[in-house]
Amino acid sequence: MGLIIQALYIVRKKKGENMESLIQVTDLSKIYNPGENEVRALDGISMQIDEGEFVAIIGQSGSGKSTLMNMLGCLDVPTSGLYHLNGTDVSTMRDNQLSYIRNKEIGFIFQGFNLIQSLTAVENVELPLIYRGMDKKARRQLAVEALERVGLASRMTHKPNEMSGGQQQRVAIARAIAARPPVILADEPTGNLDSGSSREILAILKEMYQDGRTVILITHDGGIAAQARRVIRLMDGKIETDTINKDFGVQRKEQS
Repeated sequence: MGLIIQALYIVRKKKGENMESLIQVTDLSKIYNPGENEVRALDGISMQIDEGEFVAIIGQSGSGKSTLMNMLGCLDVPTSGLYHLNGTDVSTMRDNQLSYIRNKEIGFIFQGFNLIQSLTAVENVELPLIYRGMDKKARRQLAVEALERVGLASRMTHKPNEMSGGQQQRVAIARAIAARPPVILADEPTGNLDSGSSREILAILKEMYQDGRTVILITHDGGIAAQARRVIRLMDGKIETDTINKDFGVQRKEQS
């Protein structure tokens, strides 16, 4: 099954559909309880995100940001509209196909860390690489490199309950970036952290942007959103504003 999905993915990618943008969303809608009492969580959203952007999607409860995150992360499919990710139309894919795309294209960082308490930091980071079928030596090397990247070289054998909240979130970031996916999707990544740890996490996300990753940050906090280069504000399932942060001073590194 996995080989069939992979072949489908490669063929679609070679077609070059919407290759000008890493993410292309067209008239995307998500409707719950269709009919008289329907709720339009997303209402005809269209947008694009280019490769290497640092984007914050902000909105209050009920704005549609969590639903949009689920769409962008291939955790759910829209009621109508199109979503192309890296040239592939994922808007009508089945669950097993979406799982393959998630594993290859997206690194997730969640507010709740989602670490397995019985595993060490390096074992937590290795876990998604196991699902990729990567051999033990290769996945251990990638896991170690990712933990070193987030400043946890000395904590690799520690379990989550032996680390602070900020350290646990850094493990979660290492897990997200270990396989070097093109998209980092961070859902309220500082929501459970103190101000000092929040600054550390945002600094790491900016480093990811500097290195050429596409970073999408989901937040309800205007101060956190202001750390991104571009801010998309949602209200009532629609895009209210889409602006560039003129005060964003982080420069991308030259790509060789």
